[in-house]
Amino acid sequence: SPGVQAACQGPAVTQELLEEGFHRDLLMKVELGGTETWAGGCTVVARTRLPPGIYVDPYELMSLQQHNLTKAVLIPDVVDVEAPEYSATDLVVLLYLEPDPRCSRCFRAALPVHGRYHRPAGDSEEALVALKGPEVLVCCCDDCLPTECWKPAEVEAPCSGKKDYPCQWYSPTHEPAYEELILQVPVGLKQHSSLVCVVTLLATVFCSSLILAAVCKYGHFA
Repeated sequence: SPGVQAACQGPAVTQELLEEGFHRDLLMKVELGGTETWAGGCTVVARTRLPPGIYVDPYELMSLQQHNLTKAVLIPDVVDVEAPEYSATDLVVLLYLEPDPRCSRCFRAALPVHGRYHRPAGDSEEALVALKGPEVLVCCCDDCLPTECWKPAEVEAPCSGKKDYPCQWYSPTHEPAYEELILQVPVGLKQHSSLVCVVTLLATVFCSSLILAAVCKYGHFA
């Protein structure tokens, strides 16, 4: 009903890509609607699906988590960081958001992401990777969320509240309208393929010749 929709304002979600090139930071900001108090006892997560053209380095994420710089769960947790875009698969990320001290209902977090190598293009030096908006999930171990505004959700990650209390994740009943975020990844041009192959071959032959010459000059053979 209109009254319920007015009382149950969906979360406002914004996401932004920082830096340029292959290595970026994905900044997510969430402002929860309604009249609830979100000061403490609740965990807010942004669940997003990364397309094959972008990935998170699990080793980099592990290092950041060891220094308490970010917290996230990757599904699957094994990521082939060397795979090109055309042989990679989607990656689901559960990014735990931190409270924003400037706003009582605001949460934010940043996550390093990396663009994968794409096939050479015919007429453009950039490939476009569309990143859809995340799903906002909330877990409150101490408080009961209004059922008209929040519905139970299945989440593949623990809530950071009380460990001995059965916490339930929830998603908003009124999802906000998301806008796609476009990542521009540099790619090579098809017409340069022959030139790249020739230069690579010449460089390989030249370096191999230098190594062979050094071995013959300074090597000791029995």
